[in-house]
Amino acid sequence: MILIIGAGLSGLLTGYRLKQAGIPFKILEARNRIGGRINTIYKLNNAPIEMGATWFTHQHQNLIALLHELEIGYFKQFMNNTAFYQSSPTSSANIIQIPHQSPSYRVSDGTSYLINTLYEKLDKNDVLLNQSVKEIKIHHNTVQIIANEVFEGTKVVLAIPPKLWSKKIIFTPNLPSDLLRIAKQTHTWMEDSIKVALNYEHPFWEHENLPSTLFSNSGPITELYDHCNHEKSKYALCGFINSSNNNLSIVKRRANIIEQLKPFFGKKVEQFTTYTDCVWSQEEHTFEPSEDFLFPHQNNGNPIFSNRLFDGKLLISNSETALKFPGYMDGAVYSGNAAAQKIINNL
Repeated sequence: MILIIGAGLSGLLTGYRLKQAGIPFKILEARNRIGGRINTIYKLNNAPIEMGATWFTHQHQNLIALLHELEIGYFKQFMNNTAFYQSSPTSSANIIQIPHQSPSYRVSDGTSYLINTLYEKLDKNDVLLNQSVKEIKIHHNTVQIIANEVFEGTKVVLAIPPKLWSKKIIFTPNLPSDLLRIAKQTHTWMEDSIKVALNYEHPFWEHENLPSTLFSNSGPITELYDHCNHEKSKYALCGFINSSNNNLSIVKRRANIIEQLKPFFGKKVEQFTTYTDCVWSQEEHTFEPSEDFLFPHQNNGNPIFSNRLFDGKLLISNSETALKFPGYMDGAVYSGNAAAQKIINNL
């Protein structure tokens, strides 16, 4: 029995590959939902809203190969050749030309459609929610996990961010000190992000020939993009808020955002049907405070995470630890495939 900690993209993909190989496993997830930092909000008559991972590029071939394998579509992020740019709080609503760049893509029907597709291919009894792992004991021939219940297996796959397992899980025997040190200094992708989205009945920005893209140095919004669905039949704007707004109430954040957007989009920006935001630093199963300041992607892809541990009984596999495109969805796919292949080869 293989025990996988975390039901995000990497953990679910590892389970899927093991099922294909006929190897039994259990996935233990601390949250009451699957997906981890992939979290699409679905509401009737609204475009699917991405509160977590959203975009990928043609370079992310591991993710693209998985989408093709699962027959999941994707589409090009709409970007015209202009954008609003706000250099300071007192600057006017300037429109600038955007240099040509390689396109980004989004998953049709939302990124969680990928998560749900993987989940539907597993036995539901093999994915256990609300299982917060507290301790991992490595024995001579077995491993034991202490969560809300006790589980025993032959190997453990850590499919959650290094900072989380290094600070929240007790290991017996202790992990190597250099591995623990690096893990605590590894930036968790999305941990300090705030995403925001506003749904609209009509794409008024298109009707008025306004850019749907905004870049701001003052905030609260720092980036904003068109977020209509694949068919362009449901309409939204989605982007990021400066992380300094994490302690404001949702009502205050919303008010500040609308005030920021009115000089750009006019009063029609107030006519949103729904407002959604997600403060990832308030997600206990994503965010863990750092002892020192961490740069974005710091120690992501560090080769120390690939070292053999406890005769192969403990594997580290998630987006931040991938050897290719760490800190992105493609890295999570790379890690999930790699962990499963190591287990299959060993057995």
